Amino acid sequence: MSTTQYLLNAGLLAFVLWSNLGTRAVTRARFALPLLLVAVAAWFFLHDLPTLGNDLRLELAGAGAGAVLGLAAAALIRVGRDAEGRLVMRAGAAYAALWIAVIGGRVLFAYGAEHWFSAAIGRFSMTHEISGAAAWTAAFVLMALVMVVVRVAASAALALRARRAA
Repeated sequence: MSTTQYLLNAGLLAFVLWSNLGTRAVTRARFALPLLLVAVAAWFFLHDLPTLGNDLRLELAGAGAGAVLGLAAAALIRVGRDAEGRLVMRAGAAYAALWIAVIGGRVLFAYGAEHWFSAAIGRFSMTHEISGAAAWTAAFVLMALVMVVVRVAASAALALRARRAA
């Protein structure tokens, strides 16, 4: 992992925590901005997905893990009304812990793959016909992007239900 990639992960974590922790008004921008950022990241990082051997299966597993994590993140958000009757979303320590664990785990895996268990990753990749680092990177990028998209979609559904209930 390059210094730029470490900084991108740190920036992503900081942005997610800064923009979601506490009580936040439900607005179109609250849903549109993360989706715009996902679209830009997908264009930048996923323009050439590896598909040799079992690369696609690894990438689909990453996307599946992202969907599960996105649902978990959405489950940690509460949607309701504030004292003035505005629709708000609330996220707290459990939400922060999930994002820290996911992004920290991704960074730790990348570091370990370079420094601690690169031979094991190589053997696993050969055994399971994964073409190399690009496939692993794509799987983790897909995991991150799908997590955000699913979290936004599930949060929007919660907000819509809360709006209709009022």
